[in-house]
Amino acid sequence: MKYYFIAGEASGDLHASNLIKALRGKDAEAEIRAWGGDLMEAAGATVVKHYRDLAFMGFVEVVRNIRTIMGNFRACKEDIIAFQPDALVLVDYPGFNLRMAKWAKKEGLKVFYYISPQLWAWHSSRVHGIKANIDRMFVILPFEKDFYAGYDYEVDFVGHPLLDVVDHFDARLDIRDELKIGDQPIIALLPGSRRQEISRMLPTMLSVVADYPDYQFVVAGAPSIPADFYGEYLQAAPDNVHLISGYTYALLDLAYAALVTSGTATLETGLFAVPQIVCYRGSQLSYLIARRLVNVKYISLVNLILDRPLVKELIQQAFSPAHLKTAFRELLDPETREAMQSGYQDLRKALGEAGAAERTAELIVRDLCVNRQ
Repeated sequence: MKYYFIAGEASGDLHASNLIKALRGKDAEAEIRAWGGDLMEAAGATVVKHYRDLAFMGFVEVVRNIRTIMGNFRACKEDIIAFQPDALVLVDYPGFNLRMAKWAKKEGLKVFYYISPQLWAWHSSRVHGIKANIDRMFVILPFEKDFYAGYDYEVDFVGHPLLDVVDHFDARLDIRDELKIGDQPIIALLPGSRRQEISRMLPTMLSVVADYPDYQFVVAGAPSIPADFYGEYLQAAPDNVHLISGYTYALLDLAYAALVTSGTATLETGLFAVPQIVCYRGSQLSYLIARRLVNVKYISLVNLILDRPLVKELIQQAFSPAHLKTAFRELLDPETREAMQSGYQDLRKALGEAGAAERTAELIVRDLCVNRQ
């Protein structure tokens, strides 16, 4: 069968790649075309548009790039029509994918959605469009099944795909030598995967470095961002600051603590049991709009899933050098570290069992086979 995937971010590329591998294992004749990234291509998809050309962050940024975004819609529709897939598989990235689902349904395409938009956080009325346009939704957070049930829409909870990714990570004993990381305790800095995020987050993250010469601070570079982009922020940094790109999991496996931009990385850090501070700063206008629309108590996935403030969150004005230094001192306290790592055990239990990609692939193939009969 023929599958057309759309993933618009680094995390979507990761999870889509594992779903593609699982699909190819269950459908030997699978032909897969995609908008995505390098991991999807390595898994066997023909990637015709890279996600680095699709990522626009925040309300203001979307408005500024609206002509590019609309051009992407037209190009994607034309490519889907030319490919004539048996199914369209949408992975997260709701701003783009929900619009594509509406169009695809009118075209008579079978539409699957893997990793639900966070409707429970804001604009929950979008659930009506999902019911109308998406044939099957696969959710990865335990409370999402009940959320959709409240709208009389049955979804499949398949478990969280990061459980597989993290648990299958192969820690190597020689990785410190390969990455030229010394024996000092490592503080991982995860400033995000988009240029806009990095420019807003990294300078403040680096503000704590001078107070801790006995630690080494390692910036997790995003694979899609060239090293020279980080250069303007790191050129004046002390000698105990390093940049490593493409080795985020190896870094988290070694890290003593972490400063993490809000997003999927907060959950990854939690699954590696690394004590962390969650940070976020957007443009002021985007933040003011979001504050009026978003209906959640927390911004980090760790706290949302546990429904309690396990990890410290520094948002907008609170994400300042002064507040960060105070929070960082608290993070290094042994009692704080122990409490957080104990809470991470509860996090794993809440996420269900591993095998999300395999379960999702099985359900997709079974659904398509039934409809062909």
